[in-house]
Amino acid sequence: MKTNHALSEYISLLGDNGLILPSSPSVPESIINTPIECLSCDNRQVSGAAIFVCKGARFKTEYLSDAIRRGAVVYVSETQYDEDCPCLLVSDIRRAMALLSILFFGDAGSRLTTVGITGTKGKSTTAYYMKSILDGYLDKESAILSSIDNYDGVIREESHLTTPEPIDLHRHFFNAVESGISHLVMEVSSQALKYDRVYGTVFNAVCFNNIGTDHISPIEHTDFDDYLESKMKIFDLCEVACVNSSSDYYDRIIERARNSGCGLLTFGFNKSDDIYCYGVEKRTDGIYFTVRTPDYTKEFSITMPGMFNVENALSAIAACCAIGIPEQYVAEGLRVARAAGRMEVFDSEDGRINVIVDYAHNRMSFDALYNSVAAEYPGKKIITVFGCPGGKAFLRRRDLGESAGEHSDYIILTEEDSGEEPFDNIAADIASFVRETGCEYSIVENRGEAIREAIEEHGDDKVILITGKGRETRQKRGTLYIDTPSDVQYAEEFLTEYDAAVKASLL
Repeated sequence: MKTNHALSEYISLLGDNGLILPSSPSVPESIINTPIECLSCDNRQVSGAAIFVCKGARFKTEYLSDAIRRGAVVYVSETQYDEDCPCLLVSDIRRAMALLSILFFGDAGSRLTTVGITGTKGKSTTAYYMKSILDGYLDKESAILSSIDNYDGVIREESHLTTPEPIDLHRHFFNAVESGISHLVMEVSSQALKYDRVYGTVFNAVCFNNIGTDHISPIEHTDFDDYLESKMKIFDLCEVACVNSSSDYYDRIIERARNSGCGLLTFGFNKSDDIYCYGVEKRTDGIYFTVRTPDYTKEFSITMPGMFNVENALSAIAACCAIGIPEQYVAEGLRVARAAGRMEVFDSEDGRINVIVDYAHNRMSFDALYNSVAAEYPGKKIITVFGCPGGKAFLRRRDLGESAGEHSDYIILTEEDSGEEPFDNIAADIASFVRETGCEYSIVENRGEAIREAIEEHGDDKVILITGKGRETRQKRGTLYIDTPSDVQYAEEFLTEYDAAVKASLL
């Protein structure tokens, strides 16, 4: 459990891991045995005898000054500042922060059964399949850290980062253990792996769902190789790796997994897979499929729409095999599982408008969504409402513009966390690729008005796809996050207005 370790223990930890630079100044003997009461990289949260971590591209010296005023007894940094406070100079601030967090929170993560999930698409759905299974199996609700929301027994919140920074991550682990929670499932992003947010964490099982081109930009991954190599770091952090045999670059991925020395389970639609799926069938009450594992053969079903979710279910089944969850709980959990903002369907009363709200935000998830819609709503027009974030993932604008243009009858481009990049620039960039497909489009910056247009205009007998934000209730504009209704709220409001107008027209 969390204890007030002496400063000397933190210094030894960093030293033993070769992180303290030879040029680091000596820490005064007078404070070496000080019990550390706080670890933070946010000056506003510093209280008591604290270690303050100086990190981030936006770091300012005044943050350190304020942290010292609030009680920081030492700061950890890659740069020494002209401040009257002892300094620990380190070669890698991110690894240092991860290790400090593990010690400060008593290595709580090692007392949990943890499942980590990575992949270009399907992380959230797989995480919620796992949570649903675990919640049925356990006496107490399981913990989750996802791009949708977080729950650790103490904190239940909307998520704003797929994988938390190390101090927050290990606080979640600590809260879960203190709350009597035994299992935790979490999404692990490529950024978290590249920048060592999960450094030092050992997962009991991980799922490698797939890989596609995404997150390529100057502030994320310089190229696809960097993206893939970052993803594959997860194999160094696990006891058992579950790998999708249908993934692109499978040979490279499986070789990396084997070389890591972890246990290995493959899942997919090949008879040679450890977790082999066959007999997929869409019925009126869900999607059914049979799975053969090393321990059993059983028919499963899911009720979340989207044929692509079979692969996400397989990923969860593989993880359950790895950590020993009995098959009946797996079946029951998959059947009732729901992920907020993932393939949520809302229909008008006359059935002529179907609205699907989904977090799809990259080429793989867009293509999978369109393929599923074509199979499940044959003959209906497709209207797509989407945008792209500002300042990152620039290739996504081409990929989504092309995919939406090839599969939609009409597109409405709108805001999606534009941040510090002008919305007009983002929309024009996406539109240049849409135009090449010949698909008609409009640009409506206000997301609510874009959704209203999709529902009220462009005829009926249509499927409206609203992607990217799901149930998120904030938009990043500039450097601020502004509270807004979610896509689900907008869809429900405007469908209600549509239904009322239809009824009025019949009077």
